[in-house]
Amino acid sequence: MLNLIGIIVTGFCVGVLARYFYPGAVEMGFWMTVLLGIGGALVAGSLGSMAKGQNAATGINRTGCLSSLLGAMLLIFIGRQLGWGF
Repeated sequence: MLNLIGIIVTGFCVGVLARYFYPGAVEMGFWMTVLLGIGGALVAGSLGSMAKGQNAATGINRTGCLSSLLGAMLLIFIGRQLGWGF
């Protein structure tokens, strides 16, 4: 249960930071922000594991946080290009 709460809190933090640093207004609600942050972390983790050729590392590190933020910003960009409304 605590893992789920941690995922939601981390996803919210990453989503809020991605919305803040992305140029222009990004309008979305709480749960979409959480999903954006979780999706950004998943995108960054999968790209990182493909580049390394191994499973994603566990724990918190600065590179993982930055790549999660960039992954979430990439999802905002892709969503805007596809016309998903944010």
